[in-house]
Amino acid sequence: MSLLIRSAMAVICCIALLSTTTPSFASAKFRKWIAEFENVAARNGVKRSVYRKAFKGIRSPDPEVLELARFQPEFRQKLWMYFDTRVNEEGIARGLQEKQKWAPWLSRIEKKYGVDRDILLGIWSMETGFGEALKKGSATRSIVRSLATLAYQDRRRRKFARSQLIAAMKIVQAGHVSVEGLQGSWAGAMGHTQFIPTSYRAYGQDMDGDGRKNIWTSVPDALATAAQLLRKNGWRTGETWGYEVENAGRAYTQRNRSKSIGQWAKLGVRRVAGRKWRNTKQRAVLKFPAGKNGPAFLMTKNFFVIKRYNNSDKYALAVGHLADRFGGSGDFINPVPRPFPKLSFDQRVEVQQRLARMGLYKSDIDGKIGSGTRAAIRKAQIQMKLNPTGFVSPDFLRRLRRVS
Repeated sequence: MSLLIRSAMAVICCIALLSTTTPSFASAKFRKWIAEFENVAARNGVKRSVYRKAFKGIRSPDPEVLELARFQPEFRQKLWMYFDTRVNEEGIARGLQEKQKWAPWLSRIEKKYGVDRDILLGIWSMETGFGEALKKGSATRSIVRSLATLAYQDRRRRKFARSQLIAAMKIVQAGHVSVEGLQGSWAGAMGHTQFIPTSYRAYGQDMDGDGRKNIWTSVPDALATAAQLLRKNGWRTGETWGYEVENAGRAYTQRNRSKSIGQWAKLGVRRVAGRKWRNTKQRAVLKFPAGKNGPAFLMTKNFFVIKRYNNSDKYALAVGHLADRFGGSGDFINPVPRPFPKLSFDQRVEVQQRLARMGLYKSDIDGKIGSGTRAAIRKAQIQMKLNPTGFVSPDFLRRLRRVS
C-alpha cells in the first residue's frame, strides 16, 4: 500500500471518529429534540402536562427500534417461511379454543359489524398470537419512546412517527389508557389487534360498555375495533376473501388483473377439487403468492380489505387461510413450495433447546422460527461449516443432534 493511500485512509478514519457522536452526546441531542417537539405537540392539541408526563424518564432513543424497523417479514420472507411461523397446527388448535371461549362476544360483534368471526380470529392470531405476545416483555415497549426514536432518527418514517406520537398522547389525554399502559410494538402498534394510534382513534370501539376503548386488555373491544376497521374499509358481509384455484397456469400472464369469475372460468381457471363458484359475476384478481409453481388464488374484494390492515399479500392470505381453518376447512389443496419437509412443533422446540444449550439462542422456547432463532441457526451453521442460510430443515436438526 502506498504512503499516499495510507495517509488518505488515516485522514478518513480521523474524520469518521470526529463525526461519530458518543452515546451521551446523542442522548443530549435527543433530549433537545424532545424539548422542541413539545411545541409541535401543543399546537396539535396535546396538553403540555400530558406531554411532559408521557416523556418523563425518557432520556435516550431506543437502540432496538431502528434495528427492528429494518426487518419486516411480510416483505422479506418467502411464503413457506412466513406460513411456517404463523399458520400451523398449534395456532389453529388455539384459535378453535378461543373461538369457543369468546363465542357470545363474537356473535355480538359479527351481528353488529357484519364481519365474519373467523376473519377476526385470524387477525388476532396473526397480530399477537391471541394475546400471548403481549405477555412477553421483549415484544412490547414504550410507544412514546419508540415513536420518538423513529421521529428523531428514521428519515423514511419521520412524518409517520410524528403523527402517531401526537395521536398516542391524545389517547392518553382522552383517558383511554395511562401513560404506563401505552405499550406496543417498535412501530407503535398497540393491543391485542395491534392498532397504530391514528387508526385506534379512527376505529376504536367500546364493545364491552365500560366507557373505554380498551384494546390492551379487553378482547371484545379489540376484536370490535378490528371489525370496525374492516367494515369502514368496505367489508362485504357474507362473501369470502378468495378461492384457491387450479388450471390457472395458462392465465399466468394475466395475473394481478381483475376480471369477473365467469371471465376467469372461460380462461380455464377452476376452483380446486371440483368445487362450485358462489357468484360468477363477482370480480376477482388472479394471484400466485408463491410463484407460478405454487398455489393460485382468485382474490375477491374482502382480500383487499384485509390488506387495509396490513398492506401485504402474504398477510392477507394468511388471515384468510386461518379463517378458513377455523371454519373447518383443510389445508391448501396445492401445497406451498418449500425446499425441504416442514418440521413438527416438537422438532422446532428441540432445535431451539439445542441452540440454547450451545449458548446461541437466549429467547423463548416456543417453536416459532423467527428472526432470533434464524440468527442462532446461522451461527450454528457457521460452526458446523454449513451454508449459513438460517433455514431449519430435518437435515440441520440431525446435524444439530450430533453436536449439542
